[in-house]
Amino acid sequence: MSAAPGAARLWRSLFQVVAALAVLLALDRGADHLARRWVLADLAASAGAAAELRGAVLQAEIEKQRSLPLILAQDPDLREALAAPSPARLEALNAKLEALAQGTRTAVIYALDRTGVALAASNWRTGTSFVGSDYAFRPYFRDALREGAAEHFALGTVSNRPGLYLARRLDGRDGPVGVIVVKAEFEAVEEAWRRLPGPVLATDPRGIVTVTSVPAWHFLATRPLAGPEREAIRESLQFGNAPLGDLRLAPLAGDATLRRLPPGARPEDSPALPVTRPVPGTGWTLTLLAPVRPVLEPARLAARLGALLLGGAGLAGMALALRRRGRLRRDLARDAARRQELEEQVSLRTAELRTANARLRAEAVERQRAEATLHGLRDELAQANRLAILGQITASVAHEINQPLAAIRTFADNALKLLGRGDAATAGRAVETIAGLTGRIGTITEGLRGFARKGGGESEPVALRAAIEGALLLVGHRLRQHGVAVEVSVEGEPRLRAERVRLEQVLVNLVQNAIEALQGRADGRIRISAAAAPEGGATLRVADNGPGLAPVVRRSLFMPFTTTKSAGLGLGLVICRDIVADLGGTLEAPERPEGAEGAEFVMTFGKAL
Repeated sequence: MSAAPGAARLWRSLFQVVAALAVLLALDRGADHLARRWVLADLAASAGAAAELRGAVLQAEIEKQRSLPLILAQDPDLREALAAPSPARLEALNAKLEALAQGTRTAVIYALDRTGVALAASNWRTGTSFVGSDYAFRPYFRDALREGAAEHFALGTVSNRPGLYLARRLDGRDGPVGVIVVKAEFEAVEEAWRRLPGPVLATDPRGIVTVTSVPAWHFLATRPLAGPEREAIRESLQFGNAPLGDLRLAPLAGDATLRRLPPGARPEDSPALPVTRPVPGTGWTLTLLAPVRPVLEPARLAARLGALLLGGAGLAGMALALRRRGRLRRDLARDAARRQELEEQVSLRTAELRTANARLRAEAVERQRAEATLHGLRDELAQANRLAILGQITASVAHEINQPLAAIRTFADNALKLLGRGDAATAGRAVETIAGLTGRIGTITEGLRGFARKGGGESEPVALRAAIEGALLLVGHRLRQHGVAVEVSVEGEPRLRAERVRLEQVLVNLVQNAIEALQGRADGRIRISAAAAPEGGATLRVADNGPGLAPVVRRSLFMPFTTTKSAGLGLGLVICRDIVADLGGTLEAPERPEGAEGAEFVMTFGKAL
């Protein structure tokens, strides 16, 4: 009779154990699944922003180099050297290109004649000099000679180094005289990528890797290349003798969203979550392979430990309650022993949780380091924004300089004729006019050179009126080209302690945005006003009579990658706001009064001189 109740208790206990294990297993699987989903979603968002930033840095580097061929195409010395080459001219041109390449941190600049032979190059002193090499077979030479400009990424036949070739045709009186070529290399960009977590690669439209943080991945194909296509690429010598091997990012078993990285990447970077973004203006695609293991494993471990602790504590409480109800007459000593055993289990699991928390704190320190690196990249992006603006206004400055240059030539010719006739007084007035025109050219080029300098220097007293005039000097041609009137109103002589270059960068950005908003409007008008605030600060306003800002745009106006331009990155106003904040002020776009036209941006500085 006693055997039946004992067997029933045994089966009941066995059932309770199995049920508890099933509950703990379900909690473990559920916590693991939720942690995985949350971590991957957060990683995808952060990786997307990181990919946008890396793509913007790559685009800024390319845009900086694109301005050089445009500027050099206006150089009369370069045209004369190609139209009528002589040893003296070519020697001077070699030295000029060498100094320009060093000053702009460009890999190499070289000039080709009409047949494709390099007559001068910035590397003329080195053993890999391009001088005398024939580049007529290169597509960038043929396309530039035919269409005026061309871009081509390839492996150098002499230097054996990859780069983006930017070419522009030079026209003389009787037609083309040659082509100027700037080769941009991306070793600095790749080195910066290598210091950040996660491999990065940029691919051309055919899927071939051009720029990457993993050296072993150069010139590998991310998609299969047909036999004729592969042979055509090899015959063109675009990538030299590179085998154009396959770079397959195989899906991870059990999770198609993750990829197992091929050889060449660091072991700790695999598996990875791929995020792709286009590189504007290039036709390239940038892919960031965000490492999953450093963020996923600690989160999964913490979630599973937490779930097991909570489940274990709950099940233990339930078991304790059931045992108390069924065994009220048990010895108190046995209850104390059972409680002690439970406390030991909780202590053990708590120690494991502390270990997991220590790992999480280490990850937080690593993230702080990454944020410090991103802060440095944001400063570089501000400089890249300034150089991109410089590229946009180069044509305007060239137009401003060409007019006084033509006048100087005319007055110089007249002065020579007058001196030949003996009319020294009239010739002297012509020379005085020439001096005034050269002063005007100096003012324009000094403003351009000052604007191109990188920020981060010491602050100095800056008159707001002078900063406004400097910014308008840089965008003056664009204002006249679009027929936009500018009204400047400065009350008194307010001054700030700031970096003039960075303050002018903000004004140029805001004025250029206003010009674009006023395109197509016959009565476009921009008003710039500055005044000292009663409490001791200063206020600077830039307003236009354009269409204004829609409410949905205003709400996210100063958020990264928010833009109303089809080709914009949405970083200009973010950079402006950061610059104003560094100068001790604020930048806002307040709502306009009812019935008022256009948009208005207000900079408020808390303390003026």
